[in-house]
Amino acid sequence: MVKARKDERYNYDNSDDAEDTAKIEEGIEESLLGELIDGRVLVKVGMEELSRRGYGYREESSKNYYLYMYEALYLLYNDKMSIIKGDRELTFDELVDGALKYDTTALTKFLVYRDLRNRGYVAREGFGFNDDFRVYERGEYGTKPARYVVTALNEGREIKIDNLSSMVEQISTMGKEPIIAVIERRGEVIYYKVGKMHFSDRGKVNT
Repeated sequence: MVKARKDERYNYDNSDDAEDTAKIEEGIEESLLGELIDGRVLVKVGMEELSRRGYGYREESSKNYYLYMYEALYLLYNDKMSIIKGDRELTFDELVDGALKYDTTALTKFLVYRDLRNRGYVAREGFGFNDDFRVYERGEYGTKPARYVVTALNEGREIKIDNLSSMVEQISTMGKEPIIAVIERRGEVIYYKVGKMHFSDRGKVNT
């Protein structure tokens, strides 16, 4: 049996969010520059700084440095990066439109990613379960493995219980905590810790 409960550890007030955001973004230069090419954002300026802070990935074949679309959306949303297409600078709404052409869940990923980053967590691309992120405990990125695997879901979206059970089992086997992030219709992200529960056999009951 799969059980889910609201994880109170993630329910911080806005003052805490603001403080954590300031800490994790401290020192990021506003001159970061990326270019939207075929549904990906190629980093033109600032790749070393972004890599150090847990953003993006290097493509082995070309050695180019790219951002995942939710990362680019987050940096543009917070005015930490300029993103161009051709010779024109894109607005946030234009980048959202461009992202959705390649990935219909791009906005869902962005909303959960933004919430995690705003709370001071480093979130990286997941293991391919279902719009998931590897999430590191505060201050542990680069020194310890990810503690959580957070899967993003929109409120009302259906997921087969067999798929959920299999995902929870695989994540738990990795030694990580499975978390479901549900985006409510008003945009708030609520986190649920998910695990398996086994009822013990009481044995034969005499009647």
